[in-house]
Amino acid sequence: MESDVPHQSTLDYLERVKKYHQQTKHDFNQYARSLGYMDWANQPNPFRRFDGAPLIPLPRLTLDDKPVSPRYEDLYRSVNIPAQPLSIESLSRFFEYALSITAWKEYGGNRWALRSNPSSGNLHPTEGYLFLNHDKDLPLTPGLYHYAPKEHGLEHRLTCTDYEASQLFEGFPKQSFFVGLSSIHWREAWKYGERAFRYCQHDVGHAIGTLRFAAATLGWQMNLLEGNSDEILSTLFGLNRSDDFVQSEKEYPELVAVIWPKDASQPQKLPQALDQQAVRNLVQGTWQGKANRLSRDNPIPWEIIDDMAEASWKSSQALESVALPASLNPLEEKEQSESGNFSPSLETSQLSAGQIIHQRRSAVSFDGHTSIPAQRLFTMLSRVMPYGDLPIAQRPMPWDCTPWNPTIHLAMFVHRVEGIPPGLYMLIRDRSQGKLSDFKSAMHEQFVWTTPETCPDDLPLYLLEEGNAQKIAMQVSCWQEIAGDSAFSLGMISDFDHTLESNGPWAYRRLFWETGLIGQVLYLEAEAAGIRSTGIGCFFDDRVHRVFGFFPHTSYQSLYHFTVGGPVEDTRLTTLPPYGDHVE
Repeated sequence: MESDVPHQSTLDYLERVKKYHQQTKHDFNQYARSLGYMDWANQPNPFRRFDGAPLIPLPRLTLDDKPVSPRYEDLYRSVNIPAQPLSIESLSRFFEYALSITAWKEYGGNRWALRSNPSSGNLHPTEGYLFLNHDKDLPLTPGLYHYAPKEHGLEHRLTCTDYEASQLFEGFPKQSFFVGLSSIHWREAWKYGERAFRYCQHDVGHAIGTLRFAAATLGWQMNLLEGNSDEILSTLFGLNRSDDFVQSEKEYPELVAVIWPKDASQPQKLPQALDQQAVRNLVQGTWQGKANRLSRDNPIPWEIIDDMAEASWKSSQALESVALPASLNPLEEKEQSESGNFSPSLETSQLSAGQIIHQRRSAVSFDGHTSIPAQRLFTMLSRVMPYGDLPIAQRPMPWDCTPWNPTIHLAMFVHRVEGIPPGLYMLIRDRSQGKLSDFKSAMHEQFVWTTPETCPDDLPLYLLEEGNAQKIAMQVSCWQEIAGDSAFSLGMISDFDHTLESNGPWAYRRLFWETGLIGQVLYLEAEAAGIRSTGIGCFFDDRVHRVFGFFPHTSYQSLYHFTVGGPVEDTRLTTLPPYGDHVE
């Protein structure tokens, strides 16, 4: 894509990104543009396949089959989860917990799939890719694979030589592999119109979370490799092969991560980028498969989304202007991390991580009376804290995979939490000096900024204003009752201007990735606590900013909302297992 667009300055692209964000805001009197009706005949297929690429089925494991999942709570403790060797079974378990179907729902003759990774509207714009090195214990040849969730299998897209693969993995730990994510914008735009680009990005964040949790259950480490341009990722995933995407909906590269067993032999320095020449060499290998068409008719063009894809493209030039670490030192940092001192958490569940992942659902309504104890809230919030003042590898899971400091903070509407008063709260996820003062200066002067008496010392949670916030929470969330009927809801507030101006336009996508990762933690925390949660993509952006005092300045922007409470189950729906004869 880089070679297809004229050169423009970073400032030009930055202005286009900010213009998109402003134009796609919802307000009481005007929502962001969408089609205005549901064109069911043109609804995109939620499953991409590459016709002609061999499909390799992965073993379908029960929760009792090996490798068996650890307890959910052990993922957050200093318990040593044994590192599983890379095998067809462990690879199957990884994709099961990361991107697979977890159940089918049926009502009125209609059937739809639920997956491990949450998605706005259950539309699933995110695709997953795998790149493997040669491994004598793995019955798969080196090359690129596309994960097919409906079949729980791997489509073999690219075959390369052992030597070409080994060159790509030079400098990475033994038994490591790469996982990539891409987005198909049309899947979200079909329903949500111009705001869809936002939703695709926080769905990528959800998937980062499911990848990291899946790896953790197997005793594997994971790091996002931020030093790659989108051009090199597009080349590696084969997304720039126009002949393979004739008349099919376009995919856009998002990221690649390296994953490896934590006790595997590893170098002192972990590269933060793939070797570009190694990528260009290996893609000269044998490719198989053509992307299937997802909709009956051509996608309705949303030029503003195409413009955003171009403006937020991470080019090689953009990377040169940003100071990225050349490598991480996981060995030194891991030795120090044993002394990491985090808040004691409330044990929430005896269930395994696999059970929690399988049962995760997005709530559609709340009962309006379920409450949670304050200690439960503190535990949930402590687990979305990245402790960004620590070296990356010392940070708690899943924040040990993201090589950037926290940029998202939580503006909270607390309704039913026993032990603290209802009202407006703020969780400042960046503990660096001066951040509290920055927020106080940016927000309403009348806010009190007091800390709840029972709050852990290292949890920067502040009461802003006491009172019933149910109605205002509902109003700013597009009048959705789930925001007021919950135990609490929140808006994810970004360091918007500073992040974009410091890192470049492509950091717009990364802001949403961080919100999605926060959301995934809250999804699993709610399940473990015996309640439920859901993401809210529809909210009145600047009305939220007015409530907390940010408006009219754009320094801080709300990007994603979330709500947690006691669910009301829809008994009309039939639940079917993820894989079986009922799957067509």
